[in-house]
Amino acid sequence: MTTAPTTEPLRVPPVGHDEHSWVADSDGLSTRAQVRAGSGTYLSTTPALIADLVLTLPGDLSSDVDEATAALSRLDSHASSTLGPQSAELGPMSSILLRTESASSSQIENLTVGARQLALAEIDQGGSTNARTVVANVRAMEAALDLADSLDQQAVLTMHEVLLSGQRGAEQHAGRYRDSLVWVGKSGISPLGAEHVAPQAELVEAAMADLMAFVDRDDLPALVQTAVAHAQLETIHPFADGNGRTGRALIHAMLRAKGITRTVTAPVSAGLLTDTASYFEALTAFRGGDARPIVEQLARASRYAARTGAQLVDDLAAEVASSRAMLGSLRPQAAAWRLLPHLVAHPVVNASLVERLLATNAVTAQRALTQLTDAGVLHERTGLRRNRVWQHDGVLTVLDLFAQGIRRR
Repeated sequence: MTTAPTTEPLRVPPVGHDEHSWVADSDGLSTRAQVRAGSGTYLSTTPALIADLVLTLPGDLSSDVDEATAALSRLDSHASSTLGPQSAELGPMSSILLRTESASSSQIENLTVGARQLALAEIDQGGSTNARTVVANVRAMEAALDLADSLDQQAVLTMHEVLLSGQRGAEQHAGRYRDSLVWVGKSGISPLGAEHVAPQAELVEAAMADLMAFVDRDDLPALVQTAVAHAQLETIHPFADGNGRTGRALIHAMLRAKGITRTVTAPVSAGLLTDTASYFEALTAFRGGDARPIVEQLARASRYAARTGAQLVDDLAAEVASSRAMLGSLRPQAAAWRLLPHLVAHPVVNASLVERLLATNAVTAQRALTQLTDAGVLHERTGLRRNRVWQHDGVLTVLDLFAQGIRRR
């Protein structure tokens, strides 16, 4: 009889629990029986302190982490080498990878949006509520990267403020720690039976101070530190809404701060999205005292991000190259050449966006659109005289195929 191999855990202190009473109120949707069943005693989490946490990595896990870290660094180098460090496409490529990552992070929260919907929302011409919410997540990711060199409680609050300020109905919670209990579970009226009941609100600020002291350390493997910090934030659940997306924005801020990714945003959430069940199970294991599963999940997602991110860079670069060929002998000074690199990050544009991107006037902006349309690079899809938008079908197709590949997995 063959014994299955065992894996050594990565020990962290488990959370504690406090007992409290809950009286459920009707939300107008629950039955009287459900309201009665929702009243009683429950256990809320008491987060462990991790600022001075000592971690001893098993050898096999250490190798896994090193491999995943190297893969992320290769993606960063690949983008620069493929496009060239001075390339006009490198900035837009970084932007579209960030948008792709933001969309995947939002999809983990069941907020799904296509590439065209997202692009339309960014120019305020999309009607999708999900798209507007994902745009807010894009802004939060951008804020996270901007704050990477000064990660503290205020930085996390700023990420959250940017995220929820663009989410209709949640603005009052933006950039503020919660003042009431939250839980992860099926019931909206009671924490009884929830999968995770977060700490009481009065414990949040001290727990976040401890977490950010842990983030500030420089004596731990970066990917391990990032995984533990992310899991701890999700355990604290410091906000009334947006905890998952803020926690994944923190991942990218830490990867940037630790120097693993400096050029592009690796689609790590896309990797987590391929197996959300294991991701959520890993967060539960962390609360039980084993950080190995969440480190493994982040390492797996990082390898996925490196491989698929490199392919995405190549596919988008090929679209730009094809578009350049389509412009043919257009004079070098033509405005179309200046607009072309921006189409990677903005595959759907209108005239006012082009004016801003090129820092030019309406006449030149329209000329660039006409030149790209005449060459077959852009297509006007509204058929309207006003509020017209143009799109790069090739870039949109590449982005949608990337998203479909995640869902197939």
